[in-house]
Amino acid sequence: MLPMTTTETVHMAIYDTLADWEVGHATAHINNGQWHREPGRYRVATVGATREPVTTMGGMRVVPDVTLDELSPADSAMLILPGADTWLAGGNGAFAKMARRFLEAGTPVAAICGATAGLAAEGLLDDRAHTSNAPEFLQAFGYGGAEHYVAEPAVTDGDLITGSGTTPVAFAVEVFARLGLYEPSVLASWAKLYRDNDPAGFYELMAYAGAGAA
Repeated sequence: MLPMTTTETVHMAIYDTLADWEVGHATAHINNGQWHREPGRYRVATVGATREPVTTMGGMRVVPDVTLDELSPADSAMLILPGADTWLAGGNGAFAKMARRFLEAGTPVAAICGATAGLAAEGLLDDRAHTSNAPEFLQAFGYGGAEHYVAEPAVTDGDLITGSGTTPVAFAVEVFARLGLYEPSVLASWAKLYRDNDPAGFYELMAYAGAGAA
């Protein structure tokens, strides 16, 4: 008999003006168990400042599963922070402080686009390799980590993942790698298909699916 898989929760922060497209690849493929190393291990839950619904940039209304007050790093596999206009206006500070708690506890944080500005303001990029939309983008947010900026679509430094808002698929690849979602060869094929637009990745993934069913 196969051992039962313990389900772990990946928490995605939600707030008004959330940029839907920046996290869609990551959350959809975390929830979809196809090709997973351990199917059923992860699920995605949303976390809001309150229980009130939020409206995304795409106009979708989303109700949080839990609130920040109910969230603990010990009960989470990762905190994902999407971009949003509210970050640019200096909002979402409570989420940046939660990111600090997660990193101090050794629980991964993944931030993309405007959320990297919030982490910069919180001082979380001062001594970690990171990326964002551009180094100049971070300068307006009390940024002290310019020497650690890496001009890549997405960067992982230990428990921190950062990404540019224009490269959500590269960001998803880093998230999957940190979670150990796929075997390395499967992740490489996934990236080949979705990030690199190489059709060979599709046939490789189909071959993995066929081998798993055999």
